[in-house]
Amino acid sequence: MIRKALTENGWVRGMQGTNARITVYRGVPYAAPPVGENRWRAPQPAADWEGERACLEFAPISMQETPGLADNVYTLEWHVNPEIPMSEDCLYLNIWTPAKTGDEKFPVLVWFFGGGYQVGYTAEMEFDGEALAKRGIVVVSVNYRVGAFGFMAHPELTASQPDAPTNFGLLDQQAGVRWVQRNIAAFGGDPDKISIGGQSAGGGSVMYQITNPENKGLIKSAIAISGMFRDPYKSAFPGNGRILSNVEQIGADFLKFLGAGSIEEGRKLDAFFIRDKYEEFRKGAMALGPCVDGVFNTDDTYKLFAEGKSLDIPLISGNTVDEFPAFISAADEDGLKAEAERIFGERAGEFLSFDEAHKPMGDGRFAPVSRIEPAVKHVFLESEKSGKTAPNYYYRFNEDIPGYDNPGNFHSSDLWFFFDNLQKCWRPFVGRHYDLARQMADYWVNFIKTGDPNGKGYDGEDLPAWKPYAAGAEESMVFDPRGSVPETGDTSFDRFLIETLV
Repeated sequence: MIRKALTENGWVRGMQGTNARITVYRGVPYAAPPVGENRWRAPQPAADWEGERACLEFAPISMQETPGLADNVYTLEWHVNPEIPMSEDCLYLNIWTPAKTGDEKFPVLVWFFGGGYQVGYTAEMEFDGEALAKRGIVVVSVNYRVGAFGFMAHPELTASQPDAPTNFGLLDQQAGVRWVQRNIAAFGGDPDKISIGGQSAGGGSVMYQITNPENKGLIKSAIAISGMFRDPYKSAFPGNGRILSNVEQIGADFLKFLGAGSIEEGRKLDAFFIRDKYEEFRKGAMALGPCVDGVFNTDDTYKLFAEGKSLDIPLISGNTVDEFPAFISAADEDGLKAEAERIFGERAGEFLSFDEAHKPMGDGRFAPVSRIEPAVKHVFLESEKSGKTAPNYYYRFNEDIPGYDNPGNFHSSDLWFFFDNLQKCWRPFVGRHYDLARQMADYWVNFIKTGDPNGKGYDGEDLPAWKPYAAGAEESMVFDPRGSVPETGDTSFDRFLIETLV
């Protein structure tokens, strides 16, 4: 086993995983600490070190609100430690490798966590890469800056560093992937077979990375989980097409809120002071997040992908059935008809002919649907029209999640399954849940190895066929209490929403 490896900056020492066949490296530096003059700048190269660096513990998480204090399902699931170390010095990654030597060239998954670009960290227990690594891949998770530290924008920054005015968190991710390409061979990984993946904001991050032309040749396939959103009813929902000038104004307002007269003054402030003031600031203002800066990101990533302006690589994307529902607000059927006419125009009658259009959701809401499923399917078809040749694979997660809280298929619930880490969860999962998790992880690993999720599972049996979603062959994979179930075609109502989506 590779318990020691030589990186471009020096030797690192890992440790045996819970599975002795796996070596784990935690807290490997991939860039210089983004502190002082490096605050609100693109990531800089890491410094060399002498001797052997012990990489046995996760590095501090990036600056954010303290995990484990909020009263929500994520505190129940994995944000269990309010005392987890936190620091602005956070640009580190983690590696799980099954390699015995540096000559084995295992395919590599580079993972980006989610959290709305405001929270999240690689130490979350659902992201443990050991179960995937034992199937014959190297797993890397990259920490990146979030919130005011990762996405600050300001006219001063734009003027002084036009090549990297903002989107520092996305630049961190890119720097992490580039570090992997340069160094992963020392850990038994194949630098020519790197896949990236992420969920929620991590899935959105994947879309930013694959629509950045500079990543051509670097990334061979991608997994964007719960990362594409469009409201089929066209009501307001945060998108990723914010422009730099708007975010500059938010940044300027925030700098004033800090009591700083310039970026230079802001770089001298204490990181926890900035963190606390930002939490106060964003209660009454839009949060700082990715934007169209004309450098790293040139347009809404959904639009770029639909227009074929992305890496032409295989992509998996999908959603859980209960996350981010869209609906039409109306007091009664007359109000529903009026809203349908406003939204769908001359096709309103067609919409109202579907039983699903009249389904009540309570509290004056009708026709609940996913914001993600029609968005993913629509953009898959549009990208195909625009010349994308690599396959797109869609899935829907609809498992029965046990627990006293009756959570349904909440946003992120599929992560326990894809990483095959159900044993780390408090929920009373039973055998069939573990069987499904094994298959879902098998699909991922096959995809990372070949760009195709199909093949044999870890048990040596052929997995149910998961075909690409394409025009004339609208195939989906459904993960539910029956197991992994292929599904052909969409309902008439679904097709209507996919067709009318903009």
